[in-house]
Amino acid sequence: MDVLYSLLDVDNQRLDIIVQEKTFTNTLNFVVTTLTDDIFSLIHTIVDRFCTNILPRIHHNVKFLIVDSVSMERILLVADYPNLTEIKLFNFNRNIVSCYFTDQSPFRRIFQ
Repeated sequence: MDVLYSLLDVDNQRLDIIVQEKTFTNTLNFVVTTLTDDIFSLIHTIVDRFCTNILPRIHHNVKFLIVDSVSMERILLVADYPNLTEIKLFNFNRNIVSCYFTDQSPFRRIFQ
């Protein structure tokens, strides 16, 4: 994640190609774990940049997403993830997440 965020779009086409490779894009972690095992979302500006600039370019490589219940919807709706096999969800909020596991869910195609 740090490599993608730091090096993508730095006016170097060669770096852009390298950081979009599967090594850097197959697992994306959108949460921060502290030394005391507290879990927090990434700051909004980082998630914003991923959603607007990065995920649309690398979505086909993503196999594993680590998200919290607050940012999950935004991240999953940015693009299709044809190779996504696992989602790890933190700060589970029953009220927020329960609507995602229904037949009417916008994520139905992902969870099938």
